[in-house]
Amino acid sequence: MKKNTICSLKPPRLIAWELTAGCNLSCKHCRGASTSQIPEGELNTQEAKNFIDEIIQMGNPILILSGGEPLVRKDVFEIAHYGTQKGLRIVLATNGTLITEKTAEKLLEAGIKRVSVSLDGASANSHDNFRGVPGAFNNSMKGIETLKNSGIEFQINTTVTKQNVDEIPHILKMAEDIGAKALHIFLLVPTGRGKELENEEISPFEYERVLNWFFEQQKVTPIQLKATCAPHYFRIMRQRVKREGGEISVKTHGYEAMTKGCLGGTGFCFVSSTGDVYPCGYLPVLAGNIRKLPFRDIWADAPVFKDLRDTSRLKGKCGVCEFKNVCSGCRARAYAQTGDYLAEEPYCIYVPKNEELHDPIR
Repeated sequence: MKKNTICSLKPPRLIAWELTAGCNLSCKHCRGASTSQIPEGELNTQEAKNFIDEIIQMGNPILILSGGEPLVRKDVFEIAHYGTQKGLRIVLATNGTLITEKTAEKLLEAGIKRVSVSLDGASANSHDNFRGVPGAFNNSMKGIETLKNSGIEFQINTTVTKQNVDEIPHILKMAEDIGAKALHIFLLVPTGRGKELENEEISPFEYERVLNWFFEQQKVTPIQLKATCAPHYFRIMRQRVKREGGEISVKTHGYEAMTKGCLGGTGFCFVSSTGDVYPCGYLPVLAGNIRKLPFRDIWADAPVFKDLRDTSRLKGKCGVCEFKNVCSGCRARAYAQTGDYLAEEPYCIYVPKNEELHDPIR
């Protein structure tokens, strides 16, 4: 291991960990094409704890326990408790349908600080159609009510597609009404089973409209909003603030002033249930496997991570864009469309000021 490399490299701020690829639902947009059959070869309990030990040696990131559906894994509470004892902030990403009073009690005991529940519609009809299981919406809402009664913070995660883009204002209103701490919208990336929904991606112009609307809601909603898989937002935010005569600061924009668009390989990574490490769950370019290499070595030395950390390697209009260091474009979307994760973001309509320097053949 190159000891001097890790010292000069910031550890990840967020790690999304797919505890299992098993799930009780069959959602159309699923990144991992999860099923009720739990795959062989997933990290066992001890390997999971060893991974947490490796994380602690590097830093203190937020650890997101996800899936599939993490609650189908029997040792999820033991793993969460272990991470909490080690000093990590542990959060859980779930579809909410399996949360009972007993489950909520165990989550509290394990030290879970927040639970995200995925809702892709403001009604049973739209959500259940998306999720592929009748009754999913009602069961998720029951799970949310149980979380509220137990005192666990929760947020709503919503994947935006043509099917539900007009419902997003209603989903925000619902999130406010039921007491969510936050609403995170995810712009669809066509990977996994989501590849089948490629035609359901909203257009680049609609993308821009939604993110401008999102910026406006930041000013009036009492809950925290975050756009994920939507790095353009950080360009739009700066354009709007400048136009309105303001400036970006921690005091005025909080965490958003300290972060950037695409964090894959710079502040974030995804770890699969079998130990494979990727820049994010939507970019299937393998960085390494924690069963074969220490996590810190993968984080420091994987070629894909080094590429993503160097914005001078970006191609096309992303390479000459004045916002590339705060946006970087969605590398997963570029890869899905071109096979090159350094290619220009295909769903961005912005024309950089340096566009005249852009060679379209390059």
